[in-house]
This record gives sequence, C-alpha cells and structure tokens, in this order.
Amino acid sequence: MNFENICMAREGLAAVVTLNRPQRRNPLSLGLMLELIGCLDEIGRNRDIRTVILAAAGKVFCSGHDLSEMTGRNIDEYRRIFDVCTQLMMKIQAIPQPVIAEVQGIATAAGCQLVATCDLAVAAEEAAFGTPGVKIGLFCTTPMVPLARAVGRKRALQMLLTGELVDARTAADWGLINLVVSASDLPAATRKLAAKVAEASSLVVALGKQAWYTQIDLDQAKAYAYAQEVISMNAMAADAQEGISAFLGKRAPCWSGK
Repeated sequence: MNFENICMAREGLAAVVTLNRPQRRNPLSLGLMLELIGCLDEIGRNRDIRTVILAAAGKVFCSGHDLSEMTGRNIDEYRRIFDVCTQLMMKIQAIPQPVIAEVQGIATAAGCQLVATCDLAVAAEEAAFGTPGVKIGLFCTTPMVPLARAVGRKRALQMLLTGELVDARTAADWGLINLVVSASDLPAATRKLAAKVAEASSLVVALGKQAWYTQIDLDQAKAYAYAQEVISMNAMAADAQEGISAFLGKRAPCWSGK
C-alpha cells in the first residue's frame, strides 16, 4: 500500500506503522486517519503479522486532530472527522493483533486518545500526555472515552479539566502506559514486548483480545457468562490442546494457529 501520511514496514513477526508528518507534529488529519484505518485493516487480515507497533517520526508522537481542519466547518463535516476518528480507535481494538504504542514524545488530545486506545504502550522518559482541549474551547470529549477506561474517573477528570501534561512516570503509575524507558532504549524495549506477545498462539491471543474488549464493560455476572463460554471454546482449539500437552510433557509448544 502507498501512503502519504504514514509508513509501514515489516520487522519479523511485527508490523511497524509510523505516523509520518513530523513537520506538523503528526496530527490526526482526516487523510492520515483514513490511511491508518486502511493499513490496520490490511494488517488484520494478514496471519503472518503477530503484533503491531505504532510509532511516530520526529519529536512529537501525536498532537491530536489537525486544527487546520477544525475551523469554519459545518456540523456534518465535524461529525465526519470525529466519526472517522472513532472508526480508527475501534479498528485498533478490533484487529486480532495486539497494538503497542511506541511513544517517543508528547501525545496530546486525540494523540493521548490514540495511546489510551492501544492495547499496550511503551514510552520514553521524555514523553508526556495531556488532554488540553479545554484550554482552546474544545473539550476532549472523545479522548475521554478510552482515557477514563485506562486511568479511572478522578485522574481522567484531572487531565480533562486542567489540560495539564502528565509526565511518563506518572502516566505509568496511573495505568495509561505500561513501561517507561530511556529514549535510546525505546525501540528495543517495544520490540522486546512485541516479541514476548508473539511467543503465544496467534489464535489464542486474538481470541483473548476480542474477549477482553467484549467483557470489560459488562456487569460481573454477564462477564462471567460470556468468559466461560469463550474459554470453553478456547479449550477445544488445537493450540490449547497442544499447549497443555506441551506443558505436561515439559516441552516447548508448536503452535498451528488453529
């Protein structure tokens, strides 16, 4: 696929997708979001790809929506922008491969939403996160959806109401990201995490990812009813039987993806 706003490369079992508008601080323009949706859709259909690393060129990870697209529009045009953004966030969580954000710099507004939406996130010590829309009269209403689910109510509201940046160590403590490393170690740390995820059966990982996002907003009784059905079906899979047999036989499993 040919892209104008992003790049995609294969590194072993991982696909590395890079936001590539560093001169504009990698904003989520309509064009970039549509390219990213198309790229993730292609990745989702490729069983040879086991994980996705979402990175960014330049010093800023993502500054949010492209504000040049946010003035003088009618309601339908604004709805189109936010609908495509929602499609992108849903696509990240819908594809079978885990998506790991590699955050080298600031991620604000919809950029913070992007990090909160990814399944996992590794950040450099210099990274920072914020939802500063309140400062320019546009409350970060859509970013608050994954943010609240990642860090909880009080912390999300603190970020949303003040618009202040949260440093990487605090973001890790709050649960927005998984790991903080030095900038020089960031690519290696992200790839180490991706490789660890790729050790498991691709079928089981895909099944688990789908189950996670399905059950997370159910009440406990419904979540258990759903989860017990999923794990029962999982137990029937060839990879489950292989994994159990390998553990009992004290050998490494040989996954088939079935």
